[in-house]
Amino acid sequence: MSASDRSMLDTLALREKTRDRYFLQRDPIAADRLHWRAQSFRHLVHLLPGQTILELGCGQGLFTRQLAQVTHGRNPIAAVTFDALAGKPDRIQDPVEFVVAETFPDTLSGRQFDFVVAMDLLDTRSCATVLQHVLELLKPGGQVVFYESNPWNIALKLRRLLARLFGKRDPRSLLSRGQLYELMSEVGFIRVFAVFNDFVFAPLSPRLVWLFRNLSIILENAPGIRTLAGAILVHAQKPPRIAERPAVSLAHHQSLQRALSVVIPCYNEQMNVGPLVDGLRRLYDDYLHEIILVDDNSKDETAAVIARMAALDTRIRLVSRTGPNGVGRALSDGYRAATGRYILTMDCDFQHLLPEIADLFDAAVKGYDVVVGSRFSRHSVLLNYPFGKIVANRGFHLIAQLLLFRRFRDLTNNLKLLRRDVVEQLCLEEPWFAVNAETGLQPLLMGYQVKEVPISWINRTPDMGMSSFKLAQVGWGYWRVLGRLWLRTVFGAGAYRALAVRTGARQTWRSTDAERLRPLSEQERGR
Repeated sequence: MSASDRSMLDTLALREKTRDRYFLQRDPIAADRLHWRAQSFRHLVHLLPGQTILELGCGQGLFTRQLAQVTHGRNPIAAVTFDALAGKPDRIQDPVEFVVAETFPDTLSGRQFDFVVAMDLLDTRSCATVLQHVLELLKPGGQVVFYESNPWNIALKLRRLLARLFGKRDPRSLLSRGQLYELMSEVGFIRVFAVFNDFVFAPLSPRLVWLFRNLSIILENAPGIRTLAGAILVHAQKPPRIAERPAVSLAHHQSLQRALSVVIPCYNEQMNVGPLVDGLRRLYDDYLHEIILVDDNSKDETAAVIARMAALDTRIRLVSRTGPNGVGRALSDGYRAATGRYILTMDCDFQHLLPEIADLFDAAVKGYDVVVGSRFSRHSVLLNYPFGKIVANRGFHLIAQLLLFRRFRDLTNNLKLLRRDVVEQLCLEEPWFAVNAETGLQPLLMGYQVKEVPISWINRTPDMGMSSFKLAQVGWGYWRVLGRLWLRTVFGAGAYRALAVRTGARQTWRSTDAERLRPLSEQERGR
């Protein structure tokens, strides 16, 4: 082994041990943080069963255990430590393979992986060489995710200053966001993005942990302030840009066989509708009762594309609208046409989220009446989301909770799975995007048990078309919905007076809740 290779291994081992010492001695929410990062990794790469994962610098297996948990044992994981004296961490079981890297990357010679993930491992002294090896260890089209400490973090700067006063020093040589981005690009990665991430860092009291958990997603996206985050999240891909995905089915629940109607409003979506339908059939074919594609008077070839698909698969149905346009009107028409026991609604550009939709089905079979994909849950991934939309969304949900006396995080996303008998009781009045507030809030007020599951939301890329959502134009509709719901719950009056408000559920169920449904009485459920 050359001196440079020995130096690289020593640096990696040092970083590994320094990070684990911090998690074990200084981080009061280390387990929850690592679980969130493991969930984020899964969402970022849109993980499918069977795809292989290489974790570099696993140390004592703190992150490895969380990774194995969120992947449900469906993905082979190779956990590599650079500490030559390390033993296999406790509670690491199959399909995790524990590897001590006495050399790197020779220890993994001849092997390639779909994904590489590492935490606080990149150091200015060895970063370029390590990244080159990571590139070689990835399959074509493979992706890498790094969570690195942010050298601009104020708490870190103060801690380093205090350490120097007492004659100690941080042994790490951290890279800035710009340096990480530049190095990844130079090595040969494509689709590189590096974002500031995580404002919940020590020292924090339990109350401040709660506060910053709720504020973190806002601060991460706030211009200027986000540079002070605790971490930098780096994601990149090995060429080529388009990689073949494994042909696997995620339709594991017998009770959902042929039970699902998918309702998708489409406006000028000729580029997206085909890939979305292909993805639904590839991953959830056994669930599909029908796919209802509502063409909302598109100006492009959307209707023709749908008609061609419908000619080849009788489960695909085209509902044509001639105007007036409106996603709310399109969704209502799709609901009326649906005949499945469950109805899944989604936007036409959600094809990248399809693997995560399996979580909605997992929740539905446990007995939840409505399952909502939440962008603002503790374990959600929200990248490049417009700051104005975040503030508007959070402000709306805060006031909605106060007015309606219910607790929830994010019920206005269009990714929802509802039982059809729930849909049949909704009072939908809104012609545009505010219909998503109606479909999210009304079931909760009707006493149904609503589950929020975290999803990823990464801002559109140029190949995904442009959103027709205009905050200034559609924002009034959300407040109108809230006002009408308040009138209904307090005075039993207004446009929603026919809505069957009941006293059942007072809050949504979160991903962090125990998987135990609170039984509702027949009177509460109104059945």
